[in-house]
Amino acid sequence: MATGEKAMDNKQEDLGLFERDVGIGNNVRASESTLGDAEEVLALQDLDPALNAKIHLVNNAIDEIGWTNYHWKLFVLNGFGYAVDSLVLLLQSNISGPAFKEFGQIGYDNAQTIATYVGMLVGALFWGMSADVIGRRWAFNISLFISSVATVVSGAAPNWVSLGVFTALVGFGAGGNLILDTTVFLEYLPSNKQWALTFLACWWGIGQAVTGFICWGFLVPPQWNCESADNCPRDSNQGWRFVMYTSGALVFVMSIARVTVVRLQETPKYRLGTGEDAELVETLQSIAKKYNRPCSLTFEKLDACGTVKTAHSESRYSFQESVVHLRGLFATKRIGISTVLIWLSWTLIGLAYPLFYVFLNSYLASRGAYDGVGTFETWRNYTLTNISGIFGPVLAAWMCNLRLLGRKYTMAIGALVTMAFFFAYTIVSTPTQDVGFSCAIAFCINIYYGTLYAYTPEVLPSAHRATGNGIAVGCNRIMGIISAVVASTANTGTVAPIYICAALYLAMAIVSVIFPFEPYGRRSS
Repeated sequence: MATGEKAMDNKQEDLGLFERDVGIGNNVRASESTLGDAEEVLALQDLDPALNAKIHLVNNAIDEIGWTNYHWKLFVLNGFGYAVDSLVLLLQSNISGPAFKEFGQIGYDNAQTIATYVGMLVGALFWGMSADVIGRRWAFNISLFISSVATVVSGAAPNWVSLGVFTALVGFGAGGNLILDTTVFLEYLPSNKQWALTFLACWWGIGQAVTGFICWGFLVPPQWNCESADNCPRDSNQGWRFVMYTSGALVFVMSIARVTVVRLQETPKYRLGTGEDAELVETLQSIAKKYNRPCSLTFEKLDACGTVKTAHSESRYSFQESVVHLRGLFATKRIGISTVLIWLSWTLIGLAYPLFYVFLNSYLASRGAYDGVGTFETWRNYTLTNISGIFGPVLAAWMCNLRLLGRKYTMAIGALVTMAFFFAYTIVSTPTQDVGFSCAIAFCINIYYGTLYAYTPEVLPSAHRATGNGIAVGCNRIMGIISAVVASTANTGTVAPIYICAALYLAMAIVSVIFPFEPYGRRSS
């Protein structure tokens, strides 16, 4: 008894920022006394009873341990993946113009956008599905390294085609980050800190801001950038290559940090599906011991729940394994509806987000909004917009932890406010209006996007979480490819596309409200 009280006292002393979040009581003993009564999101869906029972015990143990410095490390290292995902998308959009100019403007001008999205599509499906087969750990450790090497190599590309190939490889490496980062972080999170999964999306904006600063530094000086394709030798156009070298080196440092700062063990909920109960208990006990936290989970408790039968096929390295994970996403009617609506949401945002920016420049130019805007003002406005995007997920993390809103209504509000700014954008006619609305949209759109990032893994079954998440992100990437094709063929100077994008956000708000599951107050399954 004395030992237990001492452990509790130590936990009280360790309370930090994340231990004093909104809506969570300060009485730790009272909080922990109700652990056994907490309910999982999918607890009543008649899934594998042994898996449900074991997940309940594991969630109790994770809640018992609480938030530790280990979670802070995961927050940063998983955040790197978010940052790289946004970095990759912005890199290709910023360097494709100078590179196309250097290579004589021969080829398809939107090739780099399509190559990036194709790479990210393949990466999302590959890393997502493989993470449910071989585990989260390997994909988490390898994906950033692949992306970093490909980024550096692409900076030495001798022609437009080879640049496209390496750009696709960059996208392939980065493509699994949104899946693995949210999955890994969620499967170690105490339930009263699941809102931190939404907060994690602030790294997306950080990645955009860092990319903007790198591009500003190398794509502006005239000694590194050609003015015309008529006279643009490689020696006079090194700016875009310096961008790729610098960005690749930065991502490489991130990839090394992932395998040195945290020696990531396989996540507890993945191990439940593979029957590695003893290793799971050892992992959680080691975290509890390191941070002087209680952990009452034992192998005997897990073993008494029975054998998990639905997480994998008889042969994990067969086509049937993929079938098992796909079927698991439609295990019940309600789970199936949830899965389809999640995929629809990612499809809608995947079309609306890039399509808006595809048409925006031409539309604003036709309205005279760029008249008198110099290079400095262009990059300053670009930087302000990117920085504004950092704070959307911060507000979303607070909103989604309010009982009145939860995840569903936070997404609905984010989508509706973004829609309003999209409609208002049709009146923009000056540079000041442009930067103001751009910052507002960057902020509001990340309220929706950041919450959707978190909601997706929260409501997917743990054994099939990465597969469902990977397909969701894959739907998003397919729409990115379509937007690039549309940019090459459609009239980009009309107001109609902006109205269409705004209407898509209305559709997202409606879908958010009718989602069948609300994770607020419940634990991920």
